Amino acid sequence: MAIHLYKTSTPSTRNRTVDSQVKSNPRNNLIYGQHHCGKGRNARGIITSRHRGGGHKRLYRKIDFRRNEKDIYGRIVTIEYDPNRNAYICLIHYWGW
Repeated sequence: MAIHLYKTSTPSTRNRTVDSQVKSNPRNNLIYGQHHCGKGRNARGIITSRHRGGGHKRLYRKIDFRRNEKDIYGRIVTIEYDPNRNAYICLIHYWGW
């Protein structure tokens, strides 16, 4: 992973860096469409909280949170951005069962 350094144009950009991650398409069997629940509407379909709605369409990534097996070796295949968590996730291929 390379780190991109910005040129200083203002005092706030003096120490700014960005990690450039591996950009790859997610596996189709590990993603699915996520339904947004109403976009701020009640049961009658009326907007009850202002400034809700819109936004970009996001696909949900399935993540294995358990990982309770020990002494299993794995290899990181891809690193990609997860829009639902505002974080990076990686796909790992395991071996050594």
